[in-house]
Amino acid sequence: MLPGGLASGGGGRGGGLCLLQWLGLRLWSRRGTLVFALLWFGSWLFLNGLVLVHRSILSDYCTDDKSKRILQRLCLEFGEGSVTGDMCEDLCVLRLVEYKRCLYYENGKKVIEARWRGNPVILKSKLENFSSYEPLGILDYQDTAEELSPLDVVFYATLEVRNSLGLAGEDEDEDGGGGGGGGGNGSLARLWGKKLKSRDKSYSRAELASLWSLLQQEEFTFLRVLQDLSSHVARVLGSCGHFYAVEYLSAGHAWDQNIFSLDDVAVPGLQEQNGAGARGRWTSREMVHRIALSFLDMVWHFDNDFTHKLHLCDIKPENFAIRKDLTVVAIDVDMAFFEPKMRDILDQNCSSDDDCNFFDCSSRCDPMKRRCSPTRRNTNLQVICEKIFRPWFSPTLLGAKAGLPLQVELQRAVQECSETDRSEEEDGGGGRGGRDIHQRLLSILNRLVQEGGGSAEGGGAWEGKGHVHTALNF
Repeated sequence: MLPGGLASGGGGRGGGLCLLQWLGLRLWSRRGTLVFALLWFGSWLFLNGLVLVHRSILSDYCTDDKSKRILQRLCLEFGEGSVTGDMCEDLCVLRLVEYKRCLYYENGKKVIEARWRGNPVILKSKLENFSSYEPLGILDYQDTAEELSPLDVVFYATLEVRNSLGLAGEDEDEDGGGGGGGGGNGSLARLWGKKLKSRDKSYSRAELASLWSLLQQEEFTFLRVLQDLSSHVARVLGSCGHFYAVEYLSAGHAWDQNIFSLDDVAVPGLQEQNGAGARGRWTSREMVHRIALSFLDMVWHFDNDFTHKLHLCDIKPENFAIRKDLTVVAIDVDMAFFEPKMRDILDQNCSSDDDCNFFDCSSRCDPMKRRCSPTRRNTNLQVICEKIFRPWFSPTLLGAKAGLPLQVELQRAVQECSETDRSEEEDGGGGRGGRDIHQRLLSILNRLVQEGGGSAEGGGAWEGKGHVHTALNF
């Protein structure tokens, strides 16, 4: 008997057919089982992938509930006496800090919008929890906090600031050796000391711990030091524990043809001359010209007014904002470095020039040494021309005005600016060619502003009002 209960007699043809059917059924059954197993395994991989994505990305998704819990935990630590700061009481006791919304979380960094005493501010911290910051080791010793004098705090704070800014190896010369901005390599850090030396009593443990958590945040250190020297960086307004508040400014957007919202622009002095206000006097295009002038002022300031150049390695509309007087402000400086730190970053092994690119900062690869040059080959101005000015002054956006003589001259200058690398042999770090193109752009934009009517002097430094900084804000 063969499978299927058929005899091997005269019905050979029919028996052979049944045998084939039986074999086909068994083969299909095995194939179906294999397909089912593959589908099950694929589904298992997909579900586990979703769980992994949720844990790595969605778990750090920006939510209002989580942001409020973070601030509540900060207030609990303030109530326990672990942290302090000049906005803690307003945040945790007087309820003068009103939560608005979560802006974003990124690699642990928390950014929250709020209103402090009726004024919009941005709350920031590099890490979510105060306990995540490295403690000040000297506080582990008994009664150390009470024994530390203000000068001791100056010493520790200055070392940390210089290390954060990449100036730890620099000599502390008394006059700082800096340019007109007073931002010498030593004087940058000593600015903190001047703020601290006026203290006539010891610091509490909560003050020292909070101060130390702030000093470990490079962006806080950068903004707090430079705001006394430059109008082109966002201002730190206060702090509580490891969170600090900066002025609220609306960031630029690549999808906006003007990059910045120009609806709220109000330049002091124009209202008296024209009852319609700034918008009644200036067109959007005229305001863009004035903002471009502020970009040029910022570049010149960062290149020349400190002992070391300040390099911006992440230039995009979202990292800048404008104040109401059209001053351009750097609001995200996580990728801003002074020359010594920039050289350390670029000085690495390479096989081609592509290996020597660090975001918007680049150098060249020496094929013999297989090492990147520590000197940056492009400049802040070149990248701004490429990423900001070219879209602004493109013939497509200008329309009928694109053929006007000054506009054509501006387009050519921007094109030249964006395509010119800085030559190490030619300038050794400054660049006559760079100065020439800067002056050329400055001249053209000033003439465009004058053609549009009004003075070319619009804008000015933002003046802080009504807030007294405590020791924790230096």
